[in-house]
Amino acid sequence: MRWFNRLVIRVMPVLPKSFVWIFSRRYIAGKTLEKAIGKSRQLNAEGCRVTLDVLGEDIFTPDEAEAEKEECLRVLEAIHDNAIDGNLSVKLTSLGLKIDRERCIRHMREILRSASEKNLFVRIDMEDATCTDDTLEVYTRLREEFPRTGAVIQAYLRRSPRDVSTLIEKGIANLRLCKGIYVESPAIAYKKKRKIRDQFAELIRMVFDAGGYAAIATHDGQMIRRSLGMIAEKRILRTRYEFQMLLGVTEKRRRELIRQGHGMRVYVPYGEHWYGYSMRRLKENPNMVGHIIKNLFIRG
Repeated sequence: MRWFNRLVIRVMPVLPKSFVWIFSRRYIAGKTLEKAIGKSRQLNAEGCRVTLDVLGEDIFTPDEAEAEKEECLRVLEAIHDNAIDGNLSVKLTSLGLKIDRERCIRHMREILRSASEKNLFVRIDMEDATCTDDTLEVYTRLREEFPRTGAVIQAYLRRSPRDVSTLIEKGIANLRLCKGIYVESPAIAYKKKRKIRDQFAELIRMVFDAGGYAAIATHDGQMIRRSLGMIAEKRILRTRYEFQMLLGVTEKRRRELIRQGHGMRVYVPYGEHWYGYSMRRLKENPNMVGHIIKNLFIRG
């Protein structure tokens, strides 16, 4: 079945988007904010917090960046007005980081000001390695003004322990820790699963030892077990960590962690720019294609 799943993914770029949507809707709340809020309510009822993300990384003009900023402000309003247990995740490239850095910072400051007024938290996402320095610099700069802001560190990057150490030295330790999804050179990113897992565990330990908050973003059963072992060994309070998972992925494992009393946050992406995100998710997990096809036939 694996060869079939990979074959489907290979031909997807030439298929109509309406067909690709059939495979993608498991991972995406919908194309509108209203759909995302509806999905967030459902997840809250299941015991999950959420983080909403407006899909829109490929920004080429200042007007597009402005539109993305306005949509982020709408998300914060919707979270607040609907009493959603959730926050906002933002990619700086969607606000024009690669077009006009200072304007991007102004957009981000406006978003953080709105979040602060509503007592909401914002997570600045990490992207490919070309953005790492700028993202951490912007984050560090803005967090001084807006403490309810977090960053993301990717475990497969060789530089990550150094970045975590630097953030800890600056008194910053509210970090989402994840494996990392972007294709990077072996010169800057580890490729072997064991090494990535070992570094992932080390980053979690660093945050815990610094008295910080770790958002452990993984679906990997081995990493979850290692994390739980560390939490038990160090007697980490449940107010100092949470697990995070993508919408539509390893839902059984998600429910089990919730039953055990661990905090869980689900990443809820939405928007008209769903196609690129969908292709990355399906390429990362080709076995999901067979699962979705089986469900389609069962439902039929």
